[in-house]
Amino acid sequence: MMGTIAKEIIMGMYRHIETAFDGSRDKVVSALVAGLEREFGRGAAEGLARHFLDAEEVDFRWDARSEERWLGAYECPEDAEFELDRVAICGRLDGEWFTAIMLVDGEGNAHGMTGCRAARDRTGARDGMLDAH
Repeated sequence: MMGTIAKEIIMGMYRHIETAFDGSRDKVVSALVAGLEREFGRGAAEGLARHFLDAEEVDFRWDARSEERWLGAYECPEDAEFELDRVAICGRLDGEWFTAIMLVDGEGNAHGMTGCRAARDRTGARDGMLDAH
């Protein structure tokens, strides 16, 4: 598990998750492709990885986050089984920086995403996370 450092800022609480990325391909996608190569062979891994990324985008973006900032409680319907929080994140997935708003339960599991934007670089992604409301 990656180490975390909690920091308090004026706009709310945010947490730095990880600082190092290994080149053009990020750790989440590298792990996915490696696992698919072991199971299905090198030729099929890249195509299958794209399908997995599309189908499970919420989970992959949550796992690829480098920082997060709690935005507040999500207004769930009254008949909802549990409460969710809105969490702004930034990170890098498949070589591209992004900012997203995630719906997360009390156990730290992502249940949805209400928006996602691409960013030019880490600074742009981080600024997008800090500006989210």
